Amino acid sequence: MRKMAVWTVFVLWVLSTSASTAFSVGVNWGRSSSHPLAPATVVVMLQANNVSKVKLFDVDPLVMEALSGSNIDVMVGIPNEMLRVLNASKKAAMDWVHNNVTRYVDNTGGGVVRIEYIAIGDEPFLHIYGEQYKPFVVGAATNIQLALIRAKLALKVKVVVPCNFDIIQSDSGHPSKASFRPDVNKTMSQLLPFLTKHGSPFVININPFLTLLQSKNFSISQALFLPNSHSLKDGRRAYSNTFDASIDALLTAFSKVGFDNMDIIVGQVGWPTDGSLNASSSNAQTFMSGLVDHLKSKVGTPLRPRRPPIETYIFSLLDEDQRSIATGNYERHWGIFTFDGQAKYRVDLGQGSGYLVNSQNVDYLPSKWCVVDNNKDITNVSAKVLETCSVADCTPLFPGGSCFNITWPGNVSYAFNSFYQQHDQRADSCDFGGLGLITTVDPSVGECRFTIGFRTSFSSTIHQTCLCWWVLILTMCLLVFTA
Repeated sequence: MRKMAVWTVFVLWVLSTSASTAFSVGVNWGRSSSHPLAPATVVVMLQANNVSKVKLFDVDPLVMEALSGSNIDVMVGIPNEMLRVLNASKKAAMDWVHNNVTRYVDNTGGGVVRIEYIAIGDEPFLHIYGEQYKPFVVGAATNIQLALIRAKLALKVKVVVPCNFDIIQSDSGHPSKASFRPDVNKTMSQLLPFLTKHGSPFVININPFLTLLQSKNFSISQALFLPNSHSLKDGRRAYSNTFDASIDALLTAFSKVGFDNMDIIVGQVGWPTDGSLNASSSNAQTFMSGLVDHLKSKVGTPLRPRRPPIETYIFSLLDEDQRSIATGNYERHWGIFTFDGQAKYRVDLGQGSGYLVNSQNVDYLPSKWCVVDNNKDITNVSAKVLETCSVADCTPLFPGGSCFNITWPGNVSYAFNSFYQQHDQRADSCDFGGLGLITTVDPSVGECRFTIGFRTSFSSTIHQTCLCWWVLILTMCLLVFTA
């Protein structure tokens, strides 16, 4: 009998150990799209690819309904614009938790949503934001935590704050020289004790692609996890990839303020496939394969051997044609899937093979495209293109993009078609003052694909942007179409 008990304990230990070491990776699911896939379709796709964790940027009832009963762990987000109110009012925080957390995790009428984290803001400490959100972050986090305690959910749901890597500075670029930006030191002295007290991890977003863009001396081999890359020497330590160097830079910053043992979640890491130099599907596949292999190895970093980040979320699941491109045209092309849920390349997210499972039953519009009518006088078409690209997604047309090399007026046709598909192939959306022509002949050229839209009842309203951004995008369009 005693032997049986010992054997039972041993079996249970083996099973629990196997479960805790099983590989899993999360994804960021953004919905800044003129035609987002139906949430139920996306959840089926997540399950088909064995994705067990998803990070959201808000709480959409339709998304939460689709996730209900899915057994997918969820990080829900609170938009930056709500932080001031949540900082000022405990009542507002209680209402938010009740309406966006309690109702889903304690759903007695059906399947529950496995909410694991609440993200306070989306990179609220970004340097370009200045003091816009920073003063309200810790107060908002505190009030949300108190609301979770009152709702008896504090042991189930943790409060986190996603931080962009620009909170870290290092003049030499070496991890051992890293520290927090001086302007966030005071906030970190409040945030880190709060997270530690409540057993919450630190969420950091890492962007090797952006580092590559910003630094002429940066090695693309290190960014892409290539085995032949030259190591970054930092004293006795050597870094063969940017991912580990970034993690250790954060760990150094922790150490300098007395928080050596913080658990880390990588909230965003990825590689775009279009809209800029080095943004391609082949580079993205190389990066993702290297990242996944590195995470599977559990080797950790030089400062934390055998202790990798506790969770890592790929950025992102789908392309989003309404994301702000203030930092670059690549911002709309982070997806491992296209906007309609078709895999761009091979990568193992935990499904057991490199072949991703595409979304199914997408209701595409007819095989029709809008192009420029070459039989018309198009010498003054540039004005129409400027107007079109202020709404449609023309990012592949710019330097480094997949459609940059198509000749005039092919680039005009691409702009017209983007607008036409975005507006559900309505006949009047291919007018352009009589310069547009609807065709059933696919105008795609090489890698430049002219997309076809799909029917959805979830189309979002076209986002309005600030005047300064309108001026910037119109200037960029003018440069391309007058070249």
